[in-house]
Amino acid sequence: MPKKKAFALRLNEEMLNAIEKWAADEFRSTNGQLEWMLMQQLKKHKREPKSEKA
Repeated sequence: MPKKKAFALRLNEEMLNAIEKWAADEFRSTNGQLEWMLMQQLKKHKREPKSEKA
């Protein structure tokens, strides 16, 4: 599993509320929802990270 790195993210309150609701609707944490959203966009634009093989 890739190492996770923490960083600060600033969002306006309305956007965060919308993401939190979406996450709850999908039974994900807010962090998990943000990761999922970002990965969807990376895949859509063919920029997903290369998987490391053991």
